[in-house]
Amino acid sequence: MKLASLKSGRDGRLVVVSRDLTRATPAHNIADTLQQALDTWEKAAPQLADLAEQLERGAVPSIRFHEHECASPIPRAFQWVDGSAYVNHVELVRRARGAEMPESFWTDPLMYQGGSDSFLAPRDPILMADEAYGIDFEGEVAVVTDDVPMGVAPAEAGRFIRLIMLVNDISLRNLIPVELAKGFGFLQSKPSSAFSPVAVTPDELGEAWDGGKVHLPLMVNLNGTLFGRADAGVDMTFDFPTLIAHAARTRSLAAGTIIGSGTVSNKNSDGGPGSPVNQGGLGYSCLAEIRMIEVIAGGAAKTPFLRFGDTVRIEMMGSDGNSIFGAIEQLVERYQPQNADGT
Repeated sequence: MKLASLKSGRDGRLVVVSRDLTRATPAHNIADTLQQALDTWEKAAPQLADLAEQLERGAVPSIRFHEHECASPIPRAFQWVDGSAYVNHVELVRRARGAEMPESFWTDPLMYQGGSDSFLAPRDPILMADEAYGIDFEGEVAVVTDDVPMGVAPAEAGRFIRLIMLVNDISLRNLIPVELAKGFGFLQSKPSSAFSPVAVTPDELGEAWDGGKVHLPLMVNLNGTLFGRADAGVDMTFDFPTLIAHAARTRSLAAGTIIGSGTVSNKNSDGGPGSPVNQGGLGYSCLAEIRMIEVIAGGAAKTPFLRFGDTVRIEMMGSDGNSIFGAIEQLVERYQPQNADGT
């Protein structure tokens, strides 16, 4: 089934969405919000699945589904942690800035805890005060978990995955080095992320979901031009059960925890860095990666970070060519501080 949260208050209003993303029906008789459904998943999931089947048959009242009316599926979450499952991406970024990558990065997942008190809606603008921050997008896949016990083994962790969605994990690249140099992690350099209009249960992906990875290209467009189509199931060093087990090593995870894959990144067929789409490659899921390759190849980055007026679109198509999650599409705009009276 496919679930979305229409904009309403802080936590949205839960609706069930048709498979073709054209219609929706309210789920308030089951749960008012997606978080409420996740808190009672054993009871709520069968009821939501039944409502989804009725929606497909036209057996329940429905409304036209508009992606621009959606908040992120979980507009604010108890926990959002993001991994770097595509170690190829991490290696390139560190190599370009002259930093040696510890060998342990290939065997022990890298993960950070992000701010989750307010996510951007999938069609909300990216508001930033200054282009000099180095504004970047990061196309990712994420899973939403049920309650996860502390110390769960990777072999068991997959059974706690309830939903899958896409992410634009916005990064401010020029603020990252200063923060990391303090040795205490990200804060200012990682503003609010945005998630796809729709979250789906794993069965909606069919054979593209193997229990740990999504084997489909992640389509990233920049200003209407294809920028990346990296396959999310390729070069993923750590699958989602491994990431969940890593996050739950020393504590339990609450229902509604969101775990991101990190930037989807593929190597070339020869094992080298990926190539741009206009050169026949699979392209990239963030600007930093092409900039790092430019540094490695020629000593300087040529591709600029996002500027005011740029638009990024992130989407994933099924084998039938139709959108699975809907699209994250965001315009970069200058942030204008409000006065105390809201003007």
